[in-house]
Parts: sequence; C-alpha cells; structure tokens
Amino acid sequence: MANLTILVTHLEVPQVGLDILSRSCNLVFCESLPPNRSEILEKAKGVDGILWATHEPLNGEVLDAAGPNLKSISTMSADLDFVDIPTLKNRRMPLGYTPDLEYSAIATLAVGLMISAARRFDEGRVKIETGHWETHHLQWMLGQEVKGGIVGFLGFSELGQTIAKRLQGFDTQKFIYTSDKDEPDASDYKAQKVSFEDLLKQSDFIFITCPLTKETKGKFNATAFNQMKPTSVLINVSNGGIVDQDALYDALKTQKIFAAGIDETTPEPLPKTSKLLQLSNLIVTPHLGSSTKRTVDDMAVIAAHNVIRGIAGEPMFAPAYILPPEKTPEVISKD
Repeated sequence: MANLTILVTHLEVPQVGLDILSRSCNLVFCESLPPNRSEILEKAKGVDGILWATHEPLNGEVLDAAGPNLKSISTMSADLDFVDIPTLKNRRMPLGYTPDLEYSAIATLAVGLMISAARRFDEGRVKIETGHWETHHLQWMLGQEVKGGIVGFLGFSELGQTIAKRLQGFDTQKFIYTSDKDEPDASDYKAQKVSFEDLLKQSDFIFITCPLTKETKGKFNATAFNQMKPTSVLINVSNGGIVDQDALYDALKTQKIFAAGIDETTPEPLPKTSKLLQLSNLIVTPHLGSSTKRTVDDMAVIAAHNVIRGIAGEPMFAPAYILPPEKTPEVISKD
C-alpha cells in the first residue's frame, strides 16, 4: 500500500490515527480550519481513501471529485446525517464510521446536564457573582431531586441505554421510553414503552436520545411542552432540530417546565445574541458530547483501520452498511 494516498479532511485528527494510516500510505491533509469544501474536493483528486473528519456533506460530488481510484471512506462520527448513503451504496463505495465509541462520553455529559439543570448550578453561580447569595431564606434555590423520579427517553437504543446505566445508582422510580420500535434490551433496565403523550405527562426528566428524522423534527414544540410537568427537566444530547427552540424559550420563560440542559442547538454555533442565553433555567454546552481525549483518539483509530481495511477489500471494523456481492455476468452456453 506504500504508493497509495489517503486524504485526511481535518488537521486535528489525533496522531494515533494518523500513525496507523502513515505506516502503509501517503497522507494528504486539508489545511483550512474549519475544513473548506472546495479544498477537500480539490485534494480528493486521485486519492485511494478518505478519512472524513468533518460534517460537510459526503455525497456523489465527493466521489466524482476523487475519481476512480477511490476505494474506501470512513467518517470519524457515530451519526451519518451528513452522508448521502443511497448514493454511496449505489456506487458501491465502502463506508465506515465510529459507532458506540461516543455513547459513553455523551451519556456522562447528559447526566451532568441533568444534574446541573435540576439543581440550578448556573443560576447559583450567577447569584454568587452578582452578590445575591442569600442565607436568610429556608426555601432558597430549591431544585428537583432525581431520587424517586420518573426518567423518560425519546429513543432508547444505545445512547439511551447507556444513560440509563449511568443512572442505576440514582434510585429513580422507573424508566419509560417512546420509540418507533420495541427495544429488546429495554427489559434489562425495566424500562416500559409508552406513548409520546404519556412520556410527556409522566416524566420528571426527559432525555432526547433519538436521531433527527422527519418524524422527530420539532417534536418538542409548544404542544409538547404544555403537556409536561411544571417540575420537569428536559435534556437534549441528540440533535438541536428535535426541539423547537422558540417554544423551549417560552416554556422556560413562563415556567411551563422547570429547566433544560442542551448540548445541541440550531444553528451551531449558537449566536451569542440568542434569547436562549438570557434564561437562568437553561444550561447550554457547545456540542461537547464526545469531546474527551479518549473518545476522539478511539474514533481516529477505528476510522483509520476502516479506511485501510476498505482499501484492502477486507471487512471494516465498523461498516456503515454491507455491500452485497457484485453480480457476475451469466455465462451463456454455446451448446
């Protein structure tokens, strides 16, 4: 593979991943930060593989720019919202990704957002900074208790279950979830499947852990917030588009719900002038879900192996899909 070339679309891919690639291939880097699409397309010409470490659309335009030498691509992500999967599959392009690796870090952050929002961490810090730390009130800065609470999940696959595992020691009352399918592992957490309306009405804490789809886009809207408990806390670590942010602002401002913690917004970056940032009962983090050194290193390693294996025609560590065998032409007997 020494004469093969791999495009790395981001300058900050961890060295542990680059070391794997450079052992057998020449590397070409995109030097713009953030990655510039025109540079990506220009440098993709003639490469044999691509480590796609950006959320720029990965589609037929990229395949056309690379040309016939391209044999393998891997993203450095668990989600594939930015990938035109039908086109890549139709053109028989092996695609890898890095599932599962992010869930541990995201789940930990989700629990942190839950506690921070429920116990009013941000609001408390502001009280200290502005000299409003009050000591004479018996019921000052009261928050919501996780113990005995009903925890709901919109989506209860790998991420939701990882969060539930983190919450095992919190003495919650029960887990409930809404999903378009029954989750066979839900019984491991004694989680009960309920309707979306029941999820809203029953939950003291709701975690959004499902992908953005036509069905989930804007699902948490004014109607949904009106059905939630006034003491409930919403946590979104999935996709900003699932929450109607204007409706969220109104629900928090008028105390239709108690608090929220979000790591995903629309747009990203969230403008510093966003009215959401005026709310004292909202915790916002800048998409930090998978941002731990271990997680990013592991993602780079898996993505690198995916690319190398794809070029070699071997099964990837984490394929996004399995391509069916190519059909061989039927031999027509002359007899």
